[in-house]
Amino acid sequence: MNGQREMVADRGILSAVGNTPLVALKNFMDDKSFRLYAKLEGLNPGGSMKDRPAMRIIEKGLESGHINSSTVIVESSSGNMGIGLAQICSYYGLQFICVVDPKTTPQNLRLLRVYGAEIDLVVCPDPETGEFLNARINRVKSLLGSIENSFWPNQYANENNSGAHYQTMGEIVSALGGDVDYLFCAVSTCGTLRGCSEFVRRHGLKTKIIAVDAKGSVIFNSPKSKRLIPGHGAAVRPQLFQEDLALECVHVTDIECVIGCRRLVSREAILAGGSSGAVLMAVQHYSDRIPLGASCVVILPDRGERYLDTIYSDEWVEEHFGDITHLCARSLEEPDLVSLSA
Repeated sequence: MNGQREMVADRGILSAVGNTPLVALKNFMDDKSFRLYAKLEGLNPGGSMKDRPAMRIIEKGLESGHINSSTVIVESSSGNMGIGLAQICSYYGLQFICVVDPKTTPQNLRLLRVYGAEIDLVVCPDPETGEFLNARINRVKSLLGSIENSFWPNQYANENNSGAHYQTMGEIVSALGGDVDYLFCAVSTCGTLRGCSEFVRRHGLKTKIIAVDAKGSVIFNSPKSKRLIPGHGAAVRPQLFQEDLALECVHVTDIECVIGCRRLVSREAILAGGSSGAVLMAVQHYSDRIPLGASCVVILPDRGERYLDTIYSDEWVEEHFGDITHLCARSLEEPDLVSLSA
């Protein structure tokens, strides 16, 4: 046993990636008829669940020889994946170029630079689609073509992304002794959704997986429209997506993300990011279909400190949604709140 502990410690900060806590949420829901748990992925050392795929992708690349000490890592990210990769690349002494766009927050840019990442800013959206994501990916491909010995993690298609979250579901099942009736999972690259789904299938579990997408995201066929909450949904369907990954999808609006986040911190003292509010509001919308005594798990992807200037800023919220203080304070059962998803 002591030998195992020493081996883990030898991995330095990487030993802190994964094995995040699963905690009971006893106050968020007014309906107490089922058990609700939250997987706190914000307690990964880089602050989000993206530490898992960042570490797995880089380490698999090192094992296979696709990455060596002089390889330049190039990825498109406006937030958590970039920060996760910057941390892992810093640990291994690898050069990392993160392709970002003007929507990337100043805080995330500072975090990337602190970890030693080089910032490559795309200032114009893709002329054909009007999306920054397409423009960022095109820039990545351009850099790969001009930089010798470069490597693209490609979080949108790399199965090591979803493979990292296979472990996430394993941790949830282990913590609850296999008793997981529902899993609510926000979608973006679909890495988490796919990894958890594959674990459920391979182990023959009864878990019903509910995807939580943003209104305005195209992943689960919502009409494309402007979205304000980063890291939730996507303007392009990722290659990791498969039609049968989830039993159903619940679409959640930006304002519901804000309300969910603010209720989470006021009722459970958990400061979490935008997609965390989304999954909790999705549970609320789905709650009348959850049987008595069922166990439900939500994955909370990141911490809320990166959203202090947006979701937790009264000025930002009022600018985009008006005064919603009364909505954040009301019972979740009130019809005017539920209608926000319409």
